[in-house]
Amino acid sequence: MAPINSVLGPLDTAGLGYVLSHEHVMTSSAGIQATYPEFLDRAGTIEKAVADFSQAYREGVRTLVDVTTMDLGRDVRLLQEVSRRSGVQIIAATGIWRDIPRVFWSAKPDQVANLFAREIEVGIDGTGIKAGIIKVANDQGGVTPEGEIILRAAARASKRTGVPISTHTWAPERVGDQQVRVFEQEGMDLNRVYIGHSNDSTDIGYLLGLLRKGVWIGLDRYPGGRNPATPNWEQRTETAKRLIDAGFGHRIMLSHDWSIASQSAVSPEQQEERRRYNPDGYLFIHRRVDPRLVELGVPKDVVAKLNNDNPRRFFEGRQ
Repeated sequence: MAPINSVLGPLDTAGLGYVLSHEHVMTSSAGIQATYPEFLDRAGTIEKAVADFSQAYREGVRTLVDVTTMDLGRDVRLLQEVSRRSGVQIIAATGIWRDIPRVFWSAKPDQVANLFAREIEVGIDGTGIKAGIIKVANDQGGVTPEGEIILRAAARASKRTGVPISTHTWAPERVGDQQVRVFEQEGMDLNRVYIGHSNDSTDIGYLLGLLRKGVWIGLDRYPGGRNPATPNWEQRTETAKRLIDAGFGHRIMLSHDWSIASQSAVSPEQQEERRRYNPDGYLFIHRRVDPRLVELGVPKDVVAKLNNDNPRRFFEGRQ
């Protein structure tokens, strides 16, 4: 057992329960809520999130890791209200996603690490709500010079505070390998690193290579398949089965990368299209993927560990 920061205060890892390891409630862009609040339906998002999270709670979900960073429009007060009203425990993130502020492009990693550490140790936006995970992101084209600054800052903040790292990657280009190389250069304990969006690829050689390095991997884009370059949900689930069969069921976690409101779907029509594509929302894995894994021959107790034991051991720093 170990304490971890949640939006409602310290949370014992023994109480995490069924965890969704890479999700969002609302994403936008830095400063939008403060400068153009009318552009976002914040109140409506809260009500929809409370309803969806309450339903998820009734079906067994207990904790959600919200990896929304400041450049994705992070709103920890919103997360706090949704958590309090729904019962779902939420872990908030420090770090930076893909929209790296220009002021960081020439910064020293230690300067940025100090900012991440403050949000872990003191709080975010003057609220006292502390981050429990560090989020970083590198996408198509791999690790850019400014992206490398953020990776190194995250590693240094993680080593200082003990808070683990969760990454966004573009798996078809094996970007996770590039991230791991930077973390190794920083002397990072790879057991404290989660390489996300790894199920955008069915390249078992790539995925096993990451796992053998000692990282955790997030199979955390369900249902997936909207991008024709990436697998559909059944192919993603077959990949999970292959990793389990290879002996790595204890090092993978399943999640959706879902959100109530998304910056990439601003209009009501776009939001409705997203909902039609995934009417199960945060329950897609529980309702569809878990049963499918059992159909494929994975024992029920092994399936249960993917979203229960594995996230707990990740946050505890256990192998």
